Amino acid sequence: MSKTNSAPSTNFLNNLKRKGAIVIEIQPHAKGFLNYSRKGFYKIALVTGKALINQAHEKIHLDGTYLRFSTPYIPYSSEVLSEKWEGYACYFLEEFLYPGHRVSIMQKTPLFKIGAAPAVKLTIEQKDKIASIFQNMLHEQSSTYKFKNDVLRSHINLLIHESIKIDDTLNFKPYQKAPIRITSRFFDLLEEQFPVVSPLKPIKLVSASDFAECISVHVNYLNRMVKDTTGKTTSHLIAERIIKEAVALLKQTDWTISEIALALGFIQSNYFSSFFKRHIGQTPQEYRRE
Repeated sequence: MSKTNSAPSTNFLNNLKRKGAIVIEIQPHAKGFLNYSRKGFYKIALVTGKALINQAHEKIHLDGTYLRFSTPYIPYSSEVLSEKWEGYACYFLEEFLYPGHRVSIMQKTPLFKIGAAPAVKLTIEQKDKIASIFQNMLHEQSSTYKFKNDVLRSHINLLIHESIKIDDTLNFKPYQKAPIRITSRFFDLLEEQFPVVSPLKPIKLVSASDFAECISVHVNYLNRMVKDTTGKTTSHLIAERIIKEAVALLKQTDWTISEIALALGFIQSNYFSSFFKRHIGQTPQEYRRE
């Protein structure tokens, strides 16, 4: 990535989609991502310097050495304020880390749960330990070992667990403002419905009103809190998750289209087919035949 990019380049995003994970050493004069937006990937970075992070409309000032975490569900921007900004970063997709899983595991981890602390400050000893993991990842990434992706997954998991241990030690408090708190509850309820294990046990929460009733807030309030936090509407996020499950069920089960439609809360299969085609560009039957 260019050191002056305001957002990840199309080239970088296509490369990440193809590989599933990319590890870099941050250039000393990197400027950060100045564009406030959702980035489409998970990121763990070890950084040293001064920066201003704007995440879910929270301004976070970093000064020193930090572990920095970001998720594809929360928009953010980062502006480097010091002359020197260095370290390492790992960008990865959930499907790379957990191939074949139909449940969103990352959203349930302490580091990436909605409302989790976006950064933790490190001691010199902690910095050295984390830096060694990144260095091993860089070495593995450039190797020709045919199972290097499996090794990279192990290193990413190690990085996640070492980060969680540091976070627990420091007791870094998560953000608890209303938008974050309400959005976190919304995502918890959404994910609790998946994976769908039987057509006879369909999901129950399929609209913003359903979720608002469970959280005991007005639907307009829920919509505003979710949009403020994620930059996307409640209905859009629900549809994204239903489509993700629909794709998995079409590929991984022999359920009929009608059974899948019922399992995902559609009263009639033609409603599901129209919904699926609107989001994927193909009918469920066409997608399954590929």
